[in-house]
Amino acid sequence: MNFKLNKLGSGERWELEKEAKGRPVMLTFWTSWCPDSYKDLAAKRALYQTMDQDQLCFVTINVTGREGEVDLQEWLKQHNHHFLVLKDDGTTVYDQFGCEGVPTTVLLNKELLVVNRFGENASIASIMASLTTIV
Repeated sequence: MNFKLNKLGSGERWELEKEAKGRPVMLTFWTSWCPDSYKDLAAKRALYQTMDQDQLCFVTINVTGREGEVDLQEWLKQHNHHFLVLKDDGTTVYDQFGCEGVPTTVLLNKELLVVNRFGENASIASIMASLTTIV
């Protein structure tokens, strides 16, 4: 399931098959207005800061089709998030991965096939437990 989206800030195109080749992937779909997205991203920040980028491709996708009027770069800066953020084309990629709410985490194996999907009520512990099966 390939996709191409713009990186927040630079507008540079990022393509899943090209950038994540040979690595498992954690995709996190989020919005700035959602308290659960805020908690989820804060919990994943520690993983991002300590993980080996060669072992896992960590990608967050802002669901622009569900986002309000907000300066996302400023919001990320205020919350000390420095990971890759892609801007969904409305809800195109969100829909492609069968998401029903935010945050949603999708784990892909090295072949970029969906291994697991976690909705807004998933605990970070359950996501991490599943993550160990793909890295």
